[in-house]
Formats: sequence, C-alpha cells, structure tokens
Amino acid sequence: MTYWITFDCYGTLIDWERGITDALLPLLPRGTDRTAVAARYIEIEAEVEKGEYLRYRDVLDRAGRRVLAENGRPLAADAPSPLPASLPSWRPFEEVPEVLAELRHRGYRVAILSNVDRDLVAASIALLGLEPDLVVTAEDARSYKPARGHWRHFEERTGAGKHDTVHVAASLYHDIRPTTAWGYRNVWIARRIEALRGADPTRILPDLTKLPDTIEELARA
Repeated sequence: MTYWITFDCYGTLIDWERGITDALLPLLPRGTDRTAVAARYIEIEAEVEKGEYLRYRDVLDRAGRRVLAENGRPLAADAPSPLPASLPSWRPFEEVPEVLAELRHRGYRVAILSNVDRDLVAASIALLGLEPDLVVTAEDARSYKPARGHWRHFEERTGAGKHDTVHVAASLYHDIRPTTAWGYRNVWIARRIEALRGADPTRILPDLTKLPDTIEELARA
C-alpha cells in the first residue's frame, strides 16, 4: 500500500516566522519585539484569508502593510511590500532536509499542502533537498486552509485518504484541528507554545527530528 505523508510547508518545513519578521523588523521602530510581530502577523493573515480568494502574494502584501501601519510605520501606497519578495529566501528548519530524505528512503510518498502560490512554493522546495511527489497550493484549491479544498485536491489526485495518510503541521488552526475533525491522523510540530484549545493531535513533537520513527509507529498501528 502506498503511504502518504502530507506536510504544511511554512512554519513546519520553512521557518516562516523568521522570514516574516526578518522582512518587517527593519521597517519597524528599533526594539520592536520579534515574537509580538510574528503573533500579530499570524492573526492578521488569517483574517485576510477569510475574505475573497486572493493570491498569496497579495495576502502577504495586505497583512504586512497592516502590521507596519499598526506600528506607526505605514508604507506608501506605491511602495513595494517587503514580504512577497522576501519569501524565496526563507530558510528551512535545520533538521528538515535530512528528515525528508529519510522518509523517502523508507518508501513514503511526500506531499506538500500549502497556503501559497505555485511559484512561491517552488522557490522554497528548491531549498528542501527533495522534490515532493505532489504539491497542492491555495492557487490550486482557490481557497485557504482550514477550508477543505487542499485535501479534496489531494484525495482526488492520489486516491489516498485518512487510512493511508498522516498529516504533519505546526498550525493547530490551519491544519491540526481540521484534519482531526475529518478523521486524519496527524502530527503536531509544536515549534511555538500554543494552547491546544480542543485540538487533539495524534502525536506531538517539538520538531521533525523523530518524525520518521513516529510515522513508522503510526503506519504499523
């Protein structure tokens, strides 16, 4: 049986918060707290994504401008937003390339289900050291997680589902809560402190280091 491991990308494989804050902090007052900027950006981006579908580069633009304006540093309307241009430089977490290679070595299929545009995720995949077997983006689904569009595309294109798939993600809101509700097993990568608030991940790991062995355990269950 083909066994799939589906991943969220940004925040799980790519250090999304570092990328966001590295791009915004130079435009903010000296001493602005990085953690607070990341937390506020996450809130604003989720609000923007709930509206009509926009390409992710436009989501980045709108959310980034709101963060800057809230901190007294609004961008001029004709000034370029720093976030879309910065995304291709956002780096993977240290353990990610080795873990992905090990999963492929053990015979698992790897998919990325990401809330971005196709060209943006392609730039990040080039940094991962592994070409996934499938990529589903918000541009494909025409919606943003936690909506089910990504998983519908995944299921239709692979024939896989909750019995032969484990989803791996760092976001409770976008990934862990919805996949749990749909009956998928999942692994929450708890890179940041966050209350579960009703989420019930199948497994919890602090990073991806022990993911291959965790997947083996789940595959045997």
